[in-house]
Amino acid sequence: MPPARAPGADPTELTGLIDLAEPLEPVDAVPTWDEIAERYGETVYSMAYRLCGDRDEARDLAQDVFVRVYRNLDRYRPGTFEGWLYRITRNLFLDRVRRRNRLRMEPLPAGDWREPREPGPGPAETVEERVLDDRIEAALAELPATFRTAVVLCDVRGLTYEEIVASTGWPMGTVRSRIHRGRKLLRQRLSRRG
Repeated sequence: MPPARAPGADPTELTGLIDLAEPLEPVDAVPTWDEIAERYGETVYSMAYRLCGDRDEARDLAQDVFVRVYRNLDRYRPGTFEGWLYRITRNLFLDRVRRRNRLRMEPLPAGDWREPREPGPGPAETVEERVLDDRIEAALAELPATFRTAVVLCDVRGLTYEEIVASTGWPMGTVRSRIHRGRKLLRQRLSRRG
């Protein structure tokens, strides 16, 4: 008598159990554009703000993220939609940092031009500014981009290590290292500030 095999040990045994012509059910369906804007708007802005440290840059980055999502929504494969958004946000942020390091920035000459001032921050901006202490925000802004990304995803957004691996594409050891080193640098900067 031949030895008993564990189910699934032979791929030919599976053909009777699974109809290979039928697609598997997606983990989660592709949301509509309206659902994306409503459900993830504040999340993307919040992450962009944590990465940039500047409200105007965060708005620009969030807008770029949504343009990229809109253009590539047909390419999204069901899985972790938030992870996909985090990857896009992180990649666009890092692209901006790289571009900024390559370009020489010069201030505009002083003149009579003035941009119209906004009447003041709205409720969302007020809450956003108060979420983290100003000292933490300033220290976070001083971190190198990769460490800042890791710390923001873990400690501000509350993602698990596995979710960070999925959203960044970094290996697990890299995620753990960057979170550890990012926290250490953050503590050092905060201790210098008192």
